[in-house]
Amino acid sequence: MSSESRLLVIDEGTTGTRALVFDGDGGVHSQSYSEFTQHHPASDRVEHDPEEIWQLTLARLRDALRDSDTAADDLAAIGITNQRATTVLWDRTSGEAVAPAIVWQDLRTASMATRLAAEWGAKVQARTGWTLAPVYSSLSLCWMLENDKDLARRAEAGELAFGTIDSWLVHRLTGGAVHVISASNAAVTGSYDLLGDSWYHDWLGALGLPLHLFPEVVDDSGVIATTAADVVGAEVPIAAAAADQSSALFGQGCVRPGMAKTTHGTGTFLDMNVGREPVISRHGLNSIIAWRRDGVTTYGLEGYAPVTGSAVQWLRDGAELLDSAADSEALARSVDDNHGVYFVPALTGLGAPSWDSSARGLLIGISPGTTRAHLARAALEGIVYSIKDFIELMAEESGRPITAMRADGGASANDFLLQFQADMLGATIHRPVNVEATASGAAYLAGLAVGVWNDPEDCFRGTADDAVFTPSMDEGSREAHYRQWQRAVERAKGWVQS
Repeated sequence: MSSESRLLVIDEGTTGTRALVFDGDGGVHSQSYSEFTQHHPASDRVEHDPEEIWQLTLARLRDALRDSDTAADDLAAIGITNQRATTVLWDRTSGEAVAPAIVWQDLRTASMATRLAAEWGAKVQARTGWTLAPVYSSLSLCWMLENDKDLARRAEAGELAFGTIDSWLVHRLTGGAVHVISASNAAVTGSYDLLGDSWYHDWLGALGLPLHLFPEVVDDSGVIATTAADVVGAEVPIAAAAADQSSALFGQGCVRPGMAKTTHGTGTFLDMNVGREPVISRHGLNSIIAWRRDGVTTYGLEGYAPVTGSAVQWLRDGAELLDSAADSEALARSVDDNHGVYFVPALTGLGAPSWDSSARGLLIGISPGTTRAHLARAALEGIVYSIKDFIELMAEESGRPITAMRADGGASANDFLLQFQADMLGATIHRPVNVEATASGAAYLAGLAVGVWNDPEDCFRGTADDAVFTPSMDEGSREAHYRQWQRAVERAKGWVQS
């Protein structure tokens, strides 16, 4: 291992693009970030411009290389991590996107998911590990082709290629030479058969999706392609591509079965390493491929709430109750309790275990004494309640009680949030010094593939905790608060009528 080794990580989030240069000790030499445009052509739609994402990615990686005084040909490898279920469709010949990307938060396929659930819901859940829901990128792809006859014709003729954001970036970084998807990203499309370890042919046939649209599935850690010299300035190995939550799980050092982490970002994700055999949930949790290295697959269980951090952003930008998201902590601490106010952050529906796309956000318990501080506190508490909804199910289905976990993501810097998480979950929460575990995981996975590190444990030796939060709430109070939350959730369900 050499501390002089340089690794470039491209971290594509839901709202922005980040490029970082790491060294062989896991330290960050430079990073460059910019947001990209969120398009909302209708109330149930969220879209991105793939070309904008690509151009911003190029700009950010060039800035990160310049700021760290790193030449492209000095890079040992490139690692990619990305928000997972966004659907991109492009022309195989020109390499250009042929439609806006449909983002994982989009709900246009909600009625399609409901219609298909009667015949296919149990089947696809048993094989893919995912509850049939609008988040399926295969449903978004189906919608694209059903609503544009020219795209359908071109897809059938083999002129188009489908992929998630990792596929799109690898395609562009290689000058159009490679069409792949990492195993962890494939597992989130809702089309990958975990038991057969291949695309779920029967399901794709039912959706009318040609198999030749789909990319080759490759390891998350391993040299999967080489960049075109005229794109980044040198031929550099692309040695990792991992879905963001999988990358964060690895970056947090959760490499043994039973280890778990929460990532607080746009949504909140709780992921657990369950080992070499998939666990298919019976209660609405998702079964994921955590990562695949050297052809060996590690699986995970996941629960997620799609709107948590973005609910705080709504308080700032929509309701205009906060000057900044960081203000939420001081406001929450300025009051002794939530004053009976509960905020169910179902702005785009409920995730696990309810999976109700017709639910909507709910503020309940407002009285004459309610202030914006109570609303801010209720929003932060709602993030934690959303996790508690599925943590006990995860412990039951994995056969492993969760008494400690790691926390990362932007909102994990909020001490009030993590202390309430420890209190409500009855678990010790560790926050590392580096809360950008998603990018670190991609760097570790890439570095392991090219020999910067020889063993996963080598990656984590320099990591340390910034803070540890231990439970301080009694069991009776914990259960009383949670019962009130459950009442609020029931009132949020089924709000949008077909």
